[in-house]
Amino acid sequence: MSIAKDRGEIIMRQKIKMTSLVAVIFLTLGLMLTSCSQEPQDVAKSIQDVEQSDTETDTNLARQDKENQEKELYRQVALEFDYGQVPEYSGKPYVVINDNQPFFKDEEITSESYELYGDLDTKGRCTTAMACVGKDLFPTEERGEIGSVKPTGWHTVKYDGIDGNYLYNRCHLLMYALTGENANVRNLITGTRYMNKDGMLPFEERIHNYIEDTDNHVMYRVSPVFVDEEMVARGVLMEAYSVEDQGKGICLCVFCYNVQPGVTINYQDGSSSGPEYTGAASGHRNGAQYGAGAATNGIAAVASQGKTDTPYVANKNSGKFHRADCPSVDKMSDNNKVYYNSREDAIKDGYEGCKNCNP
Repeated sequence: MSIAKDRGEIIMRQKIKMTSLVAVIFLTLGLMLTSCSQEPQDVAKSIQDVEQSDTETDTNLARQDKENQEKELYRQVALEFDYGQVPEYSGKPYVVINDNQPFFKDEEITSESYELYGDLDTKGRCTTAMACVGKDLFPTEERGEIGSVKPTGWHTVKYDGIDGNYLYNRCHLLMYALTGENANVRNLITGTRYMNKDGMLPFEERIHNYIEDTDNHVMYRVSPVFVDEEMVARGVLMEAYSVEDQGKGICLCVFCYNVQPGVTINYQDGSSSGPEYTGAASGHRNGAQYGAGAATNGIAAVASQGKTDTPYVANKNSGKFHRADCPSVDKMSDNNKVYYNSREDAIKDGYEGCKNCNP
């Protein structure tokens, strides 16, 4: 957003407020001169109505400012980043972009915490999510369910050899541990387990640990990259810059590939194929509508209620996780159980291993 545009909006607001003030003055004089029989409370109500209108105008302008800011943050990245220059996937989950220098403008860098989520595009696809992350944005409550969100291109499908078996995760653009966002449709995309765990997670953990250790802020932006009309992103551009130390602690710009080794993905609709295909929740394949299944929960592998065949079970109350055959599991209330396909994901969610069964 240009400086000239900002000044124009400030002048416009001043004009609106001045107009409202003049309206109040004339309204008051008019009522005093022509309506001597009118009750005082009627005059006060008329003035209050004008003042309320002025407040509503300010609110609408603030909302418009936020919408413009969201559109601008996505436009700037699109202008700077050329997906055509990203090399083909060659076995590494990410590639360094722009000599590892993020595309943030000087005027975008701040030490005041905030988060913004770009509007969905006309096809319902996520755009850019951006934040200045500080400790004050870290979640203070247990992560909620996100299974209600069906990002574009979503399918519930399983393959042997994938950690947790499920091909797709509901991938947070801005990690839950950084901003506490749960079922935000503007923050969840269809991403492979490989991109989520091997591509994005190491950088997300690095950012989180840096903020935790230093209490500094990190400018952070994640932009999914869709090609033409495709409904599944080819990957995400991740940018991060530590503010207080001018990038000495965190400075990165990487593209994480939305691929899964051994599986062929149709980015047009999210369908897939592979030699180790093990079926989908409703028994259909390649382009069919799959059932809900036990979908992965962002960074976590499985966080579902009810009996499952997952090898690890965590207890919400105790903060411990156990092997499924641990005697402690039978003593848990079903409402306190959280199921995981891997011990690493239970640990990432903050659970500690049981000392009896040593999961």
